[in-house]
Amino acid sequence: MARHWRPMAEALAMASCLSVHPFSAGTASAQPAKPNIVFILGDNIGYGDIGVYGGGNLRGSPTPRIDQLASEGLRLTQFLVEPSCTPSRAALMTGRYSIRSGLSLVAVPGTSFSLPANEVTMAEMLHDAGYATAIFGKWHLGAQAYSQPQNQGFDEFYGIPPGDTWDAFGMIRQAKQTNALDIPLDNGPQIVEASRGQPLKSVKPYTEEVRREIDWELADHGIDFMKRQKSAGKPFFLYLPISRTHFPNLPSKRFEGASRIGQFGDSLMEGDAIVGTMLDAIKNLGVEQDTIVVFASDNGPDGPGANRFGGDMPDIGSSGPYRGALGEISEGAIRTAAAIRWPQQIKPGSSYAMFSIMDFFPTFAHLIGSKLPTDRPIDGVDQTDVLFGKSETGNRDSLLTFIGADMVAARWKQWRMHFTDVHPTGIGPQRDPGMFSASAPMAGYPKIYNIEMDPQRGSPGRRAFRVDGRPSA
Repeated sequence: MARHWRPMAEALAMASCLSVHPFSAGTASAQPAKPNIVFILGDNIGYGDIGVYGGGNLRGSPTPRIDQLASEGLRLTQFLVEPSCTPSRAALMTGRYSIRSGLSLVAVPGTSFSLPANEVTMAEMLHDAGYATAIFGKWHLGAQAYSQPQNQGFDEFYGIPPGDTWDAFGMIRQAKQTNALDIPLDNGPQIVEASRGQPLKSVKPYTEEVRREIDWELADHGIDFMKRQKSAGKPFFLYLPISRTHFPNLPSKRFEGASRIGQFGDSLMEGDAIVGTMLDAIKNLGVEQDTIVVFASDNGPDGPGANRFGGDMPDIGSSGPYRGALGEISEGAIRTAAAIRWPQQIKPGSSYAMFSIMDFFPTFAHLIGSKLPTDRPIDGVDQTDVLFGKSETGNRDSLLTFIGADMVAARWKQWRMHFTDVHPTGIGPQRDPGMFSASAPMAGYPKIYNIEMDPQRGSPGRRAFRVDGRPSA
């Protein structure tokens, strides 16, 4: 172990500087000048939930349409995100570690966490390149007006409030159950919409019934958007951050009982059907050959045994062979599913290259011949060589993990270093320091794990190594 430490230390030191990755704009050969982009982002879907990753029918909830997308495109087996939803979504939109925009913790209504006005988003980059842009679903990057999607590059927005997440409707139920407050529906969470540069408009109350059907509304909006842009002859970027499988997993009536594992499985199957609906719409519009479709999850699954308000059964998402879940620093929290399809352009198959959620920004910029901002560090790297089958390893070999102000872990190739301890069973979310924290500063040396040798790194009976090469206690 000791002889491996020097190159790893050097790589981690370089990574910790958050250096800017070099990037040269251009286009791949023989590709359409401006492909459409449809990015479907699942919520809290684990590595082991999807069929092609070892889940699906094997765990009682088939995912045939996502499996189809993965078989027709490129399946990433080292797709790496940030530990929770707001940080991952900030990294996706900016191509930067979320800590740079102050969003390395979950945005909560009433707090100051909000995407800065001067951030350059993927939507802005694409809009400047001539794309029509739309988001239908969950933004979760802050409620401030300057942070809202219609002021961050999107022409159209429809979904839950920009600072909220999918369980927001539960505040009305909670208040009534505890007799703490009787909130009229008109004063509770609302479904909202906005056009570029315009203020948000309330559409209707966000109730439990609306939550059950929300993904079908989002799909309808997405299909209508694509139809309009095709008629206008304009390339489009459709960002569809759907609700499945975020707690509480309340399926629509048509999917109740669809799986063999309860409402979580029903919800997962409903999300799969949403993906299928979008794939069918793209094909029926005749734009399949000209459209990049991405399906990905924002982070790992909700932890085992979690049972939140509004749900009749616990969430039981699977991180597959890896330890950890939503909010933690373990592999199961930051490694999840992603598939990318572009017929006759992206080579079908699977890739073991490290691919961060930040990498989509520079990769899309390269594919459409656009340039990245030069006045700020960009942490994502161009991965077009991976997409086109020209590189097995890609342009990334390191990744940092932050929670709040702390760098809690670092990755170099197959090695992962932890600077913070987590529960030995991998349960419980990471939080701010205090009595509810699931982590604590690690005494002594950081621990290093070989992800390939021990995917459950640090579990009982396993050994980690200290930086001097000796086994840790």
